[in-house]
Parts: sequence; structure tokens; C-alpha cells
Amino acid sequence: MATVHDKKHLKEKVALLPDQPGIYQFLDSGGTVIYVGKAKNLKKRVSSYFMEGKEQYPKVRVMVRHTCDIRHLVVSSEQDALFLENNLIKNLQPRYNVMLKDDKTYPWIVVRSEPFPRVESTRVVNRDGSRYFGPYSSVVIQKNVLELVRALYQLRTCSLNLAPEAIARGKYSVCLEYHLGNCKGPCVGKQSQEDYDHGISMVMATLAGDMRSTRKYLLERMSRAAENMQFELAERYKMRLRLLDSYVSKSVVVSTSVGDLDVFSMLRDIDAAYVNFARIVGGAIVNSFTAQLLLGAEDNDRDILTRALQQVSERISGPLAKEVVVPFCPEQELFPGVRFTVPKRGEKLKLLEFSLKNAKAYRMERLKNLEIKDPGRHSMRIMEAMQRELRLPRLPRLIECFDNSNLQGSYPVASCVVFRDGKPSRKEYRHFNVKTVTGPDDFASMREIIYRRYRRQLDEGNELPDLIVVDGGKGQLSSAYGVLKELGIDDKVPIIGLAKRIEEVFYPDDPNPYWLDRTGEPLRVIMHLRDEAHRFGITFHRKKRSLDFIKSELELIPGLGQVSIAKLLKKFRTVNSIKNASSKELTAVVGAARARAVRDFYESVGE
Repeated sequence: MATVHDKKHLKEKVALLPDQPGIYQFLDSGGTVIYVGKAKNLKKRVSSYFMEGKEQYPKVRVMVRHTCDIRHLVVSSEQDALFLENNLIKNLQPRYNVMLKDDKTYPWIVVRSEPFPRVESTRVVNRDGSRYFGPYSSVVIQKNVLELVRALYQLRTCSLNLAPEAIARGKYSVCLEYHLGNCKGPCVGKQSQEDYDHGISMVMATLAGDMRSTRKYLLERMSRAAENMQFELAERYKMRLRLLDSYVSKSVVVSTSVGDLDVFSMLRDIDAAYVNFARIVGGAIVNSFTAQLLLGAEDNDRDILTRALQQVSERISGPLAKEVVVPFCPEQELFPGVRFTVPKRGEKLKLLEFSLKNAKAYRMERLKNLEIKDPGRHSMRIMEAMQRELRLPRLPRLIECFDNSNLQGSYPVASCVVFRDGKPSRKEYRHFNVKTVTGPDDFASMREIIYRRYRRQLDEGNELPDLIVVDGGKGQLSSAYGVLKELGIDDKVPIIGLAKRIEEVFYPDDPNPYWLDRTGEPLRVIMHLRDEAHRFGITFHRKKRSLDFIKSELELIPGLGQVSIAKLLKKFRTVNSIKNASSKELTAVVGAARARAVRDFYESVGE
């Protein structure tokens, strides 16, 4: 972290921020968080603080001058960013934050733990056995949801103690809500506890995001009202259905059901691992950061996670929580009193996914930074990863990829794309017209193209690739490998095939496919090669097909040969331009007699 305000350093960090929602933190020279903010787009929001010539409030200018470092966390939505900002501000109390710094919090909906539970609005979350849902970013949304469930299930709104003995004594009498049809009168025994609890279970399912039972209920009531010609009532149910559709379930950032725990996720790379830590207190994320760990030669995932847990415990200056959510178990004997949980579903799995998302964002930021500051080292890292993953004898600095294209055997063409150091070298791309194959025979087309390419490279003494990639499965690979054997270079140039459907990699003389890490860079480079070869080949195929259609029309003109057709296309480019050209323009290209033949043909067609 920078210890002084360095504009260049800060602008570099801003340039690497993702275009995603999240929260950002400004830190001073001592590493203290001085400001926490939220953003729908992190890069756009944070860059606005450092734009030259932009007018800022005095307080903002002072804050920016004291900023020496920037951190960020990526979340799924702007609403999640709002909740997380609230939590961090309350926990860290940053110097330059004013909004959300007081004791106020967002509204929740609570289902009270009591006989005939009330469903109410609250801003205070207590551990009293009640069920809490939210928080809601808008009081309007919360009130709409609350009104919806009350209207649907006729829940009581009074504060009476409806203990069974009180109801049995006849202590209460019905109120106006009963006469208005908003309550079924449980206070006087007109509604059973079982019937009321059934409605409460549907309310809690709706508030938790499972709206199937409520939707079914509303549709049935709407249909029944329409059948009974009660169209105004049916319209009210229809409006409630619309409100139900617009209701968004609670944020994964805040949850009252998980309590206090720590969350660790890990993302392993070639020479490093990225471990994200998130601390949840009272169901809210109050701290999160990602650390990079350099790997040794013999490190396995369990050892890495164990080391990360130890180092993070030292960094936070305190013990880990009693429960720690992890993707897999570390060496548990090193952490007495800690219970490790590997979630398979539910809230804890969502928190683990949130943590992993931030580890990925941090890794991407580091790699982008490396690519900008040291592109040579970045390329070398990718080449080393490809050599290791693909089991190659040398670094694949020069890669060539081939793809065939035809339309039911017509207009067969092929393409060869070239990558150097993991990047396209477009000036070296090549097109091929398939000359010796009749009909849709991809295997024969691949044999012809591979032979022509490397026979010429050998004859001219040109550089051979470090890796050949064939777009296709075992059939195309076998055809290409047979040609390399024929040319005597099968032991000099490695070759693989990439199947189209599930990105399987095939090797010669091995019937079983090999799957690369789907999140790793080697597979991304190979897929980029394949996609480039396909794009390049399809473009050439369409161009050739279009040109042949044009020639076919011009060949219908009596007295016009291939040489004249070529001259006309070179001059006018399209059939439409030839059709609209004057006799003088045509004569200048193909002579008076052929020009007259062209004009007569199109005039007769027009008639």
C-alpha cells in the first residue's frame, strides 16, 4: 500500500476496477479506512473523484488528498452494495462518511414468536426467536410487501396477548378489523391456531423468496372471482400478482439466520493462490479482504487453505469465529474450538459464493495490472501454464489453428490462424480453397490443407509451430496427424484436437479426451484460437459464395467470358453497379460489343 498520496498509483488502481456494482474504500497513509461508498459501476464512480478539472466540494477535495490507497468489493446488485455499505460504515466509522453513520438501520419485516404471530415492521433485530426478513432498501417496498401479506392472509394487527387460556376465558371481543374482513377473529376463537399457522407458513415462504404457494393462491382466487362475475375483485387479485412479480427476495449480503461466522474461499492459480476472507457478525458482513499467497513446489489445496487461515487470524489480531465456512476442510487440529462447515446449499453457500466472487475479482485485477506493467512477464506466465497443462515439450510461443467450412459440400474452404505468445498475429492468417475434395468430407479437407501448409513450410525452410490445434474431434485430429507422419514432422510439432461441444482436448493415439481447467487461461487461449479460426473461415466462405452467385448471374449474359466478368467486378464491385452503369462506362472496361450485350441483357430482364 502507498504511504503517501500518489496520483499515478491511484489512477492505475482506478483503471483496473471492474464495471460492476460494489463498494469501495479510501485508505489514508496509515491504512485506516477514511471513506466507504457504494457504486452501480465501480470504475465510473471511483474515477469521478480523480477527474482533472472537475469541480468538487471542499470536503471531497480534502478526502481525495488524504487518500493513499483504494480497496473494493464486488457484489451482485446495487441493492447488495447499499446493504454492505451500511454494515461497513457502522463497523468502521470512517472519518468522511456522514450518511448511514448513525444508529439508524434499514427496515425489516418480523414474524413474532408468539401465539397467532403478528407480522410487523421493525428496525431492531433481536435474538428472541422471531423470524426476520429483509432488510429492505426502501420503506415503500417494505410497506407494499407488508400490506400484500396482510391482505392475502387476513392476519391480526392488534397487540393482544392471545394465549389459549385468555381466549378460553372470553377476555376479548372482536374489533373493527374483523367487521371490515381484515381479520378472522382469533381473539374470540373464530379462527383456529392451525388455520392461522397455515397462513403464516405461506407468508414466511413469500418473504423468503418462495412465492409459488402465494402465486397459486392468487391465481385461484382471481379465476374464481372472474367466474363469479366479480371483476373488480379479480382485478385486485391481478394487481397483487403484479406486485408479487416485482418483489425481490432478500439480499445475500445480510442474513439473520447465519449468526456470527467467518467465510474463506480460495482460488488457485499457477504460482499463487487468492484467498478471500469475510467476517459476518449478527448476520451482516462487517469485514472482507483478499490476500495473495505465493505457492511452493509441493503445496496442495489443503495446505494452502490452512496457511491462509493462520495468516488471516494473525492479520485480524484475534481468533477466528467459532464457525468457519470453507470450500473444503483444512487441518482442523491446528484450530481448536473452531467448527468448519462446507455448505452444499442455503445461505452459507451464498456467502461462500459471494466470497469467491471477490477472490476472482481481485485475481483479475492483479492479472490486468501485470499485463499493463509487464506484458512480457504476463505472456511468459501464460505460455508456462499452457506448456504444463497441455504437457508440451516446449513453450507454445507459435501456435497455428485450422478449421474447415462448407455448405453441404459446396464452396469448401479452410482457414489457418496464427497466435504468437498467446495473441493473434493477424498478418500471418491464411485462407485455403479446398481443391481435391468433392462433397462434405471434413477429414479429407483437413488432410489436404495440413499437407499443403507444412509441405510448403518445409520446402521454403520456414518456421514450424510449437503447437498445432485442429478444430474438431478424433477424426479431424487423426487425419491431420497422419499428414504430419507422412511429412516426417510428427515428432517435432505437437498437435491436439479441440471438440466443439464440451471443449474436450484430444491427443494423437489416445482415445480418451482430456479436460482442461475451465477457469484457467490455457483453455481460454485455445478457445480463442478456435473461435478466430471459425470466424476467419466463415467470413471467407461467405465472401466466396457471394462472389460465385454474382459470377453465376453475369455468366448468363451472351458473349461475356470469365476475363470480361473479372474486369467488370474489379471495376464496379457489385452486380447492381454493373446493372446501373452507362454504356460509356461499360465500354471503357470491356469494349463496345460486350457493353452492348450487358445493356441488352439487363434491359430485357427489366421488361
